[in-house]
Amino acid sequence: MATSNTAPRGMVVTPHHLATQSALKVLRNDGTAMEAMVAAAATVAVVYPHMNSIGGDSFWLIVPPEGDPVVIEACGAAGSLANLDFYKGYNKIPYTGPKAAITVAGTVGGWEEALQYVNENGYQRASISKLLEDAITYADEGFPVSSSQEMASWEYRGNDSMSAEFKRIFIPNGEVPKTDERFCQKDLAKTLRELASNGLNSFYRGKLAKLIAKDMESLGMPITESDLANYSAVRRTPLRLQHESGEIFNLPPPTQGLVSLSILGILDKLLIEGRHEGQFIHATVEATKQAFVLRDQHITDPSYMKVDAQSLLASHAISEMAGNISLDQVSSAGKGMGPGDTIWMGVMDSKGFSVSFIQSVYHCFGSGVVLPGTGILWHNRGVSFELDKNHIRCLEPGKKPFHTLNPAAAKLKDGRIMIYGTRGGDGQPQTQAAIFHRYVVQGLNLQASVTAPRWVYGSHIGEDDDNLRMEKRFSEDTLKYLKERGHNIIMLSEYSELVGHAGALVRHTNGMLEGAFDPRSNGSAAGY
Repeated sequence: MATSNTAPRGMVVTPHHLATQSALKVLRNDGTAMEAMVAAAATVAVVYPHMNSIGGDSFWLIVPPEGDPVVIEACGAAGSLANLDFYKGYNKIPYTGPKAAITVAGTVGGWEEALQYVNENGYQRASISKLLEDAITYADEGFPVSSSQEMASWEYRGNDSMSAEFKRIFIPNGEVPKTDERFCQKDLAKTLRELASNGLNSFYRGKLAKLIAKDMESLGMPITESDLANYSAVRRTPLRLQHESGEIFNLPPPTQGLVSLSILGILDKLLIEGRHEGQFIHATVEATKQAFVLRDQHITDPSYMKVDAQSLLASHAISEMAGNISLDQVSSAGKGMGPGDTIWMGVMDSKGFSVSFIQSVYHCFGSGVVLPGTGILWHNRGVSFELDKNHIRCLEPGKKPFHTLNPAAAKLKDGRIMIYGTRGGDGQPQTQAAIFHRYVVQGLNLQASVTAPRWVYGSHIGEDDDNLRMEKRFSEDTLKYLKERGHNIIMLSEYSELVGHAGALVRHTNGMLEGAFDPRSNGSAAGY
């Protein structure tokens, strides 16, 4: 049986073992979970480049030892030149190329805001150079290519929109780097050194920012030096769901945290206990569809929303969605929006802080645009915008795009603190529901809750469908039950990346910290 790792003082889970070690090193030196997360975030941005980058966005959910959780929203807005005229002749925003690289990258600003939070809580924080030390070494001297990166590179190799600099770095001489081959990013190492020397804010203001802006202009990206200078990460209040087992937290718009909480709220209303696996999966998929309808009606940049997101989690609102679900038949409501490549990581420290964190370039390798002077791979989160001026997510300069990213946390009634999350676009709320329900409601152990076979409903890359994709390890009885209720099932491998790279940490009431990692990733859960 799969078992979790447990430790008394600190615990880390990431989808790449080198990032886990970077965080653990900070914790061992009496650093906070926030500092450890910055170190892990910098390392994973180097060693998992197909899924995240310093040219992407990030979101933090911090659960302090006392008081309410805190959200850091580190996502950038559309550049000041990114308007509908920029897309004349297009009916949608392309997934790759400079016309996909249209929003400011917020993640480095999020690191700075998290470290400011450390200061405010009275801790003497580690230097930036110390926190970025591992990332700089891996970028400069190289790291072993992961199987995940090799697979993603093969899939991406035929893309015509990737920049010349992208090809030079990620597909050198037209060859895909093989698993365990040494892989260096010298220009990125130089950029990380700049950040270590001149501070994280130099990404947005100063000499480095000028170089980034010059590169963006030369490539035809609609982001200016002023757009960088005007950016800063912001703190938000998390959304909350009152659940039979406790209180669950997630991120407010422009993320789909509302979707993740709605699914768990609906399962709670339907009294789904999970003893029957087929019924549990059917109910979760149908709850997902209802939550997708809610998402597509309301979620965008909160400045443009006409309804308070927290009100959509009221008991009567959840009951209404639950009432639309048949436990005997599939519905046609709520289409998905597709996949996303992302990393989720969790850290718990000895001081009582717990951090649930996501960092992303959105689709695999983001926009496929690497800035030639800095080695920064830029994200393509701007493809979440629509070009229809009547759509709630219509593109406007300075508007924030819709985000699939939503790290989660829970304070359970018995005193346990849980943080959890995953990569995977539309799959994120579905996998979150699977892990939380299996661990908290069904009573599986933490590692089994992450390792157990999973599913994902909705669109896949390049395909608009409503299929239910399921790993091969489900029983024939479960598959038969779902097919009888009208689900169109596509089988995946036994451990498929399509269902995400998840993880979870639990702080127990006796002070012990428990961690579970996803065997579908290259990661680990480790403590001390």
